[in-house]
Amino acid sequence: MPYDFANCPDRHATGSLKWERYAGRDVLPMWVADMDFISPPEVIAALRARADHGVFGYTIAPASTVAAAIDYLRNQHGIEAQPEHIVWFPGLVPALNVACRAFVPPGGEILTCTPVYPPFLSAPEFAGIGLRKVELAENGGVWDINFDALEAAVTPKTSLFILCNPHNPVGRVFPPQTVARLAEFCARHKLVMVSDEIHCDLVLDLVPHTSGLNFAGVGGLPLVAMFAPSKTFNLAGLACAFLVIPDTATRRTFQQAARGLITEINAFGYAGSEAALRHGWPWRDELLGVLRGNRDRVEEFVAASLPGLRVWHVEATYLAWLDARGLGMTDAVKFFADHGVGLSDGIPFGAPPGFLRLNFGCPRHQLDKALNRMAEALRARGIN
Repeated sequence: MPYDFANCPDRHATGSLKWERYAGRDVLPMWVADMDFISPPEVIAALRARADHGVFGYTIAPASTVAAAIDYLRNQHGIEAQPEHIVWFPGLVPALNVACRAFVPPGGEILTCTPVYPPFLSAPEFAGIGLRKVELAENGGVWDINFDALEAAVTPKTSLFILCNPHNPVGRVFPPQTVARLAEFCARHKLVMVSDEIHCDLVLDLVPHTSGLNFAGVGGLPLVAMFAPSKTFNLAGLACAFLVIPDTATRRTFQQAARGLITEINAFGYAGSEAALRHGWPWRDELLGVLRGNRDRVEEFVAASLPGLRVWHVEATYLAWLDARGLGMTDAVKFFADHGVGLSDGIPFGAPPGFLRLNFGCPRHQLDKALNRMAEALRARGIN
């Protein structure tokens, strides 16, 4: 059935983090990873049915929701999981923070590759532990893992490696051999591997997503894989995610670290997630076509009409990584915001000044308006 990806209800004054940042200003918010599309109708129907029940007490994971997650892993990714492997959580950001507390002792450190989703970098600080960063390598316009730098960076204090795959913000889907090599690296150095796979159902190219779960236990590798329907089905506000931790000892260590810190998931989170995992795939399939068109539009527009900017090809996600250093500006984020387009600054991702992230998960008319504003801003500055 056709879905409406051409329109979005007015999100002003709805408590939207994305839109309230620029309240009172004529700025199109193209920053945080939150799409401007109505979620699948099956999800909306499930939430209405749950509301009609009328009782909203403390909620544990319904057996049907657990089964939906297990069937999702099998049907979409060829992964076999058991109910006891699933740990439900109110989001992957708190899960990252708990992982730092669970698997890194005082005085220890984590290892990750930058640029990367900012909570990867803030979680160690919040936990009072060390952080070692290795820059991704760019090879012929493709981002990849710098394994020589990883080997040089790991120390006896390192006990946790966090991977983002598909990668936010560079949009890379790491190939199977890369994920296998990372798993071997972690097992050899006795690191817990946390694999954030929240964008795994938003692969835009004909390339395979390889879950870290394929290597759980290989060489003794303790692995935590993180999933959520929030990005794929635009459900971030429902605050419902799940982790897959096959090893019993690893799972218990994680759960113990979360005690007293993490509250229960709300009833609507479970209801919406189950409906998405069971019934949202026709909507997702149509969404991918929209996102591919938007991705191509961004890449072509940057090349033709935004001199001084560079964009990398986006294999997955709805996020474009831009290099604006060619503009010679001290603050490109402020410059574009002053001209009506709100982008993410690359600095919190661990990038040097001059990098930007653009969210193209929106109706085409909104994307075109934002891109044209950016072009007009450059022309007004004499860059053309």
